[in-house]
Amino acid sequence: MNRYITYWKNFNNYKYLLSLLVAKNIKKKYRGSYLGVLWSFLNPLFHMIVLSIVFSTLFNRHIENFPVYLLCGSLLFQFFSTSTTQSMNSIIASANIIKKVYMPKYLATLATIISNFVSFLISIVVLAITMIATQANVTWYILLAPLYLVLFFFFVCGIGLIMATITVFFRDIEHIYGVLITMLSFASAIFYPAEIIPENYRFVLTYNPLFHFIDGFRDLVYVGTMPSALNIIICFSITIISIVAGVFAFVKYQDKFILYL
Repeated sequence: MNRYITYWKNFNNYKYLLSLLVAKNIKKKYRGSYLGVLWSFLNPLFHMIVLSIVFSTLFNRHIENFPVYLLCGSLLFQFFSTSTTQSMNSIIASANIIKKVYMPKYLATLATIISNFVSFLISIVVLAITMIATQANVTWYILLAPLYLVLFFFFVCGIGLIMATITVFFRDIEHIYGVLITMLSFASAIFYPAEIIPENYRFVLTYNPLFHFIDGFRDLVYVGTMPSALNIIICFSITIISIVAGVFAFVKYQDKFILYL
């Protein structure tokens, strides 16, 4: 326990460095781009338009206001996919710094996730604009949406720390994870209604943690109702398990990183 208290105090001492790393990642992302941060708006907007054209004709009888339904799922999934994928290389990409100067190694991974979260929050504006343009039903429950996003952020942090730890020792995981991400994109009910999944295959959604976050977020933003108590419990539990497992794995193996970098 004392060890983790020390890590927390250490984190407070390096918050400024973390902010510099986040700023560096954001600048690097848009370096050489004429539109810069504007891509955080355009990318989800173009993505939504293309998928709406392709899938709205298939599910127009099942889903009202398909663009908003789609964005509620695709924005969260994109943040998860980008953050965890980039987290895998966060330690390896920072090898030169880690070898030369002392720096809490987890800062490299956290900076990656936080910078993506900033871009994600910017892209949320596209969702707001789409809701206004389509005259979506908005209720007071939407004010609770940030709480789900905070839970989701910590969930992604936990997964990111796990992926960063595994990748240091097993580089091939990058290729395997790309396939897994593709499978998750089709198993998260992003562009189709969960109700069309046959009962025998509903376990695919039940055991997919991303679906529960997307479903709860949609209830607040798209449907305008309170998520079920079960959904809240599941999302909260998944977040706790994810962050505890991520911190534990990272702390346990980080001293061996230097031998594989």
